[in-house]
Amino acid sequence: MTAQTKKPLDTATFAEGCFWCTEAFFQQLDGVVEVIPGYTGGHVPNPTYEMVCSDTTGHAEACNIIYDPEKISYEELLKAFWYSHDPTQLNRQGNDVGSQYRSAIFYHNDYQRRLAETYKKRLDASGAWDKPIVTTIEPYTVFYPAEDYHRDYYNRHPDQPYCQFVIRPKLEKFEKVFKDKLKKSH
Repeated sequence: MTAQTKKPLDTATFAEGCFWCTEAFFQQLDGVVEVIPGYTGGHVPNPTYEMVCSDTTGHAEACNIIYDPEKISYEELLKAFWYSHDPTQLNRQGNDVGSQYRSAIFYHNDYQRRLAETYKKRLDASGAWDKPIVTTIEPYTVFYPAEDYHRDYYNRHPDQPYCQFVIRPKLEKFEKVFKDKLKKSH
């Protein structure tokens, strides 16, 4: 395949609690080119981390996941999304509480919306969780990249207590489940 016929990169946008966790999970997947933590889904332009943490902006901590659709599909990314957090917790993930930690899929086109809605219905009907899924499926509007110190957080701060006790155990489970989809460096 020549460079001219190669499909362009695509973007998935997911919120599943703390964006440090989301970034750490999706960075591991082969075909994911870049993961950008940031804020989306709210009403305040150019929010800061402190503003979003106040739970008054309407924004969720989210990640733009830039991926190569020839290596990983949106459907595979959705599978990772549903696995990597608890979609039944309203406005929280573990000890992180507030609407900024909500479970949400921000779709970029009708295909992403339809696939997300289908997966949500199937998972809810399957009884995979004891409680109903509360993940919202919202249109992607504007995304504000987080401050630089949030980027590549887990890799830059592996000894930080949050990374050791919250992210690392979840990441180890994630890597076992998605071992066939991990980048070759694993």
